Amino acid sequence: MMSAMTNLFLVLATIVNGLYAGFMLTFLIAIMPGLGDLTDEQFTAAMRRFNEKVPGPVFLILFLGVVALPAAAFFTGLGEHGDAAGPAILGALVCVVAGHLVTVVGNIPLNNALAASEGGDDSAARAAFESRWNTLHQVRTAFALVACVLLAVAL
Repeated sequence: MMSAMTNLFLVLATIVNGLYAGFMLTFLIAIMPGLGDLTDEQFTAAMRRFNEKVPGPVFLILFLGVVALPAAAFFTGLGEHGDAAGPAILGALVCVVAGHLVTVVGNIPLNNALAASEGGDDSAARAAFESRWNTLHQVRTAFALVACVLLAVAL
């Protein structure tokens, strides 16, 4: 049986991961398809603004929380987890770390390159950005969704 502290961390991890996965899924199924219909100039301007606004305080809390809270649930519950909970929490932790690696190694450099191209050829900037960014975003969204499901299983 897990302690109250471990349960609290697990519940918070599940909530925060659910919010994060929902944010990522919204970008995948609604925002990016909507932006895809814009002209090159509109698309690049919109993505530049998103990339300026997204790493705000609330997003950063989610971004850090999706790693910190499952880690806290896993490590405070060592020896307490049932047969399914421990591996599910650990699997979720692996997924969120992998998703963050995709973000840091893939999406952020593309965001920075897009920002640096402002004032230049928007068609070329979009061509260098959109497809690669969307592919990486699909991968990190999948990791976020799997992490959320694993945490729900652990509950």
